[in-house]
Amino acid sequence: MSLLPEARMVLDASGTWKLFVLTGYEPREWPVHGFHRAEPVPTVPERVTALAALGYAARDGAEWKWDATPAPRRRMFAKVPVRPVADCSTVTSSGGAA
Repeated sequence: MSLLPEARMVLDASGTWKLFVLTGYEPREWPVHGFHRAEPVPTVPERVTALAALGYAARDGAEWKWDATPAPRRRMFAKVPVRPVADCSTVTSSGGAA
């Protein structure tokens, strides 16, 4: 199974949740959705809606999993393998798409 594309939701440096889709492109070209809040953690339905707005959906049968970066500065993040559902060539990074 290919590792990319994969969606990740992280608490970014501003202290708010951000969802982005890792692709084979440069990070500045990754589709991004900002939730503009720290709490509550965005629900799975909110993540599904954000992914759809970016032109992606979870791969069949895939579920969101929580993981963490290595020590000493562990950061939790949620991830799920995704697939494109529309032409994403027109999707640009944003701090808060629909």
